[in-house]
Parts: sequence; C-alpha cells; structure tokens
Amino acid sequence: MQDKTGRVLSTPEIIRKIIIRIRTIFWELICWKLAITGYIPSHYLRRFVYRFWGIKIGKGSTIHMGAHFYYPPNISIGQDSIIGERVVLDGRAKLTIGNHVDIASEVMIYNAQHDVSVEHFAAVENISPEPVTIEDYVFIGPRAIILPGVTIHKGAVVGAGAVVTKDVEEFKIVGGVPAKEIGERQNRNPNYKLGRAAWFR
Repeated sequence: MQDKTGRVLSTPEIIRKIIIRIRTIFWELICWKLAITGYIPSHYLRRFVYRFWGIKIGKGSTIHMGAHFYYPPNISIGQDSIIGERVVLDGRAKLTIGNHVDIASEVMIYNAQHDVSVEHFAAVENISPEPVTIEDYVFIGPRAIILPGVTIHKGAVVGAGAVVTKDVEEFKIVGGVPAKEIGERQNRNPNYKLGRAAWFR
C-alpha cells in the first residue's frame, strides 16, 4: 500500500492510516448530523444535541440556526454568549469562546488550514494545531473570518467582513482585509448581559 505521494507504507503505518480514516469518517457523519440539527427551530433541542456530542455550552448561551462545526469536542462556549446564524466553528484545534461574547451571522472561525508552501499541500492541523481564543465581551460583526492561532482579547470588536490574521488587543476595534486597528472601545469595564435569544432563530 502507498500513500498519496507514492511512498510504500509499513504495516504499522497502514493500520494507523486505517484508524485515522475511520475516525475521520465517524466525525464527518456526526458533523453532518449536527448541521441537520442546526435547522431545528428550538434552542433547547439544539443545545441538548450539541452538548451530547461534546460542545461545552455555558448557562444562558445559545447558537442560532444553521451552524456548522468541525470536531465539536474541542469547542467551548462560556456563559451568556450568542452565536449568530450560519456560523462556522472549527474544533480541529481548541476553540475557546468566553462569556458575554456576541458573534454575528455567517462568521467563520478556523483553526486549521493547508500549508501552501509544501509540495503535497499538507493540512497544518496534522502538524501543529493552532487554537483560537475569543475572550469575554468580544463582538464579532457579520461575515468576519478569524484565522488559525488568533486570540481576540477582552472587549475587542471585529468589524463586519474583516479577516483577522493576528491577535487583537483588549478593547481595540479592527476592520478590513487583513484586519487593522481602526478605533478603540470607550467602555473599559463592560458588565452587560446579552439577554434572551430570538425563539425561532
């Protein structure tokens, strides 16, 4: 048996590849089921299913309809956070979302990518996972993209459509492609609650 580069594999390598392939297919099936669950118009039922498959969701937090996940056991969401419609949450490395975080619709958060400089276009998560951390009181605007290895610190704001390629400091406002600092949040001591999520979203 050979790998995709044509290298002949040893018996232990073949067994390892088979195990990895079975595990990958299993989690692809689970993520497909979670995608279907994402269209059930009930926060309670969706949360129950998401938690069953390993997503940690804190008290008062909710995920709106149409969410997609990669490897849910690595995804953790704090308390009183709202995740908007049709988001992508990547758990191929650790994804930590804090308390009172507001993530708008169609935001994509990735912590894995391909290495475009290597011959075989290898997936980086197979070499060195790059966790993403979003701290408390962060707001991420619609259709923003957060790339692997980024930390968005407390109270920061990411503008709509921004592509965040590096860390965002506390209470900074960033926007653009790639995201750059465009302002600063005035409230340095946030203590608000996001409130009730819409019932049928």
